[in-house]
Amino acid sequence: MEKVRHQLFLPRSLSDRLEALGARPGASKSAILADAVAAWLNRRGASELEERFSIRLDRLTQAIGRVDRDTYVILETLALFIRFELSIQTPLAENDQAGRALGAKRFEAFVTQIGRQVSSGRRSLGVPAEDGQ
Repeated sequence: MEKVRHQLFLPRSLSDRLEALGARPGASKSAILADAVAAWLNRRGASELEERFSIRLDRLTQAIGRVDRDTYVILETLALFIRFELSIQTPLAENDQAGRALGAKRFEAFVTQIGRQVSSGRRSLGVPAEDGQ
């Protein structure tokens, strides 16, 4: 590996500490400084990555929070609606084939309408869909 000579100035206290470390067997001032500079640059690079991606990660975290909140509201609404419907609707008699056929027809229309709404991107409550946010 090619090495480049640098001339630098250090405060006396730091220079003394470097001299003491470099005097140990198997150590050199150049290796100590190279390791220190590499470590500093690596930390700096990690910091730049964090700065670069932190805004995106914050946005994703907020979006996931909104999805979590919306899902909770939807599930709670569905549960309350089902409980309400079950408490006010009278059950069909065992032999009420016409009532059962009408219920099946209404359910099929309901599922078809959900499919159309989802595929078109429209929302029934008039809340606009969030595009990429």
